[in-house]
Amino acid sequence: MLRFLILSGYFEMMMYLQVSGRLDQYINVHYRYLAVLSMVLSALLALVQLYLWVKADGKKGVHDSHDHGLSKPYQRWIAYLLLALPIVVGTLFPTVSLNTTIVEAKGFNFPLSKESVGDPQVQTQYLKPDTSIYFNKSDYQDQMNELKDKYEDEQTIAITDDNYLEIMELIYNYPSEFIGKKVSYEGFIYQSKNDKATDTFLFRFGIIHCVADSGVFGLLTHLPEGMTVKNDDWYKVEGTIQTDFYQPFKREIPSVVVTKVEKITAPENQYVYRAF
Repeated sequence: MLRFLILSGYFEMMMYLQVSGRLDQYINVHYRYLAVLSMVLSALLALVQLYLWVKADGKKGVHDSHDHGLSKPYQRWIAYLLLALPIVVGTLFPTVSLNTTIVEAKGFNFPLSKESVGDPQVQTQYLKPDTSIYFNKSDYQDQMNELKDKYEDEQTIAITDDNYLEIMELIYNYPSEFIGKKVSYEGFIYQSKNDKATDTFLFRFGIIHCVADSGVFGLLTHLPEGMTVKNDDWYKVEGTIQTDFYQPFKREIPSVVVTKVEKITAPENQYVYRAF
């Protein structure tokens, strides 16, 4: 009976995440089909367990024959608790939209921070989306060349939710090829204070595959002189790409000189996702 309840709990949790829209905060939306597949399999396995339980009703010891070495009651209870843990976490723990507080808490590094959540395989990314870790060197270069060809002749590039991460990766990989091009994009304000000035960035939180490789991505932004902004306010900007020597990183980074700016309402889904 417990197996049926746990499996049906997985099905109900995945259904809830799908219907509520919270699934988008855990995985790349392009992999939604995997979540649907796991939901269907959980439902089928739950029905199988229900059938076995009903069939074995009244027959003492039938359940123990399927415990695969977990002969002691406390061992079975520990196994059930571990299996049920994702359901408890997924349904009872709240999810929140990320904001500048997360950036400040994690520290602002570039191009990559390996501290993340204590897992050496998990890397929190900043500014530049880096998909090279998922390809060998030649395949990654082929992909970048293909994307460069896609935008090579465009002097004005509209950066949207769909192409946000791929264009940001290109701009950081090949800044000289984007200097002088005009871009438009949306994001939230993050102001980084250093010894001499306050630098303004326009960011989006993005997910490459899942939340384990999520990060904050965007550009150093030169707003019109005299304009004041606040952290977490959302803007749509248009401007021209250039590069600046950014003292905290001691390196040149791409930036955008804004010629047109408009305050907007934060989108319902504040994440962007990498398409492959």
